[in-house]
Amino acid sequence: MDSMAFSGALMLLGSLLIATPLAAVNAAEKSVYDFSMTTIDGKPIPLSTYKGKVLLVVNVASRCGFTPQYKDLEALYLKYREQGFVILGFPANNFRGQEPGTDAEIKEFCTLNYGVTFPMFSKISVKGSDQHPLYRYLTSDEANPSTSGEVQWNFQKYLVGRDGKVLAKFLSRVKPFSEEVTAAVENALKAK
Repeated sequence: MDSMAFSGALMLLGSLLIATPLAAVNAAEKSVYDFSMTTIDGKPIPLSTYKGKVLLVVNVASRCGFTPQYKDLEALYLKYREQGFVILGFPANNFRGQEPGTDAEIKEFCTLNYGVTFPMFSKISVKGSDQHPLYRYLTSDEANPSTSGEVQWNFQKYLVGRDGKVLAKFLSRVKPFSEEVTAAVENALKAK
C-alpha cells in the first residue's frame, strides 16, 4: 500500500472513530458508576462513590416552572436516604436559558430557597453537541433502550438501581412524590 492510500485509510478510520458516539462504545458494559463528575463545590467525585445505592439523577434549573420540584425532591431524599437512596442534581442551561447562574449562585439558590441537602453537581449540558458523557449514556438507545431518547426538559428524572443500571425514566411533569416515582423507588430499594 502506498503512503497516499495509507493516509486515506487512516483518515477514514479517524472519521469513523470521531463519528462513533461515546455512548455506543461498550455501552452495554457501562453503568452510571463508570463516570466521574464535579460537585457543585468544584471537587471531582467518581459516581462509584454511590455504588450499591439507588439513585435518582435529575437535570435541574432555577428559573423553570418545575423548579418547585426541588422541595419534593429534598423531601423524597430525606424519606428514603436511610434505606440507601440518593438524589443527584445536575444543573443544566439547555432549555430556554433557565439555569444561567454560576455553580456558587445555583448552590446558594437551592440552599436558601429549598434547603437542598442532596448532592448537587457542577452545571453540565444534558443534550446537544456538548452533551456530557453521563447524559449521553443515560439517553443512549444502545445502553438504555427502555429509557433512551433526548432529554425533553428540566427536571427529567432517571432512576438507577443499586447495580448502576438505569431502571426508569420520568418526564418533568411526573412529580417526585407521584405514586409512579415512589413505587419505583421502593421497588428498587427492595432489590439487593
